[in-house]
Amino acid sequence: GSEAASEQGQEEEVEDRLKEHMDNLLDKSAKARQAALQSLRLALSSRTLSEFLLERRLTLTDSLEKCLKKGKGEEQALAGTVLTLLCLQMGSGPEGEEVFCNLKPLLVSILTDSTASPSARQSCATALGMCCYIAAADLE
Repeated sequence: GSEAASEQGQEEEVEDRLKEHMDNLLDKSAKARQAALQSLRLALSSRTLSEFLLERRLTLTDSLEKCLKKGKGEEQALAGTVLTLLCLQMGSGPEGEEVFCNLKPLLVSILTDSTASPSARQSCATALGMCCYIAAADLE
């Protein structure tokens, strides 16, 4: 019994940290946003959080969109990576497709912007390819 309670406590702690990182994506400081993106990248690449993310995918998608639009270089590159991981977590269902469809035009815009940093363009290209492969229902 105490092992299950301990596991539940750890899960809640992880979710609280994730909520905090998601809140920090809207911080005025670029450094704070980058730190939040790095923490989210680590969390999304190290454990399955589908249920947690399902409820918060629109909020996270909006925050990633802001990071991609307003951020520069490193922040855009990290946002593209986090978006790819979010698509992987959401899977090939309607939720993953919704995330992909919302951010696809922005990814294409950054990818084709010759003034964007190479790392941001590369990250957006990877996100576009992976999310398209995983979540796009439309074959084109």
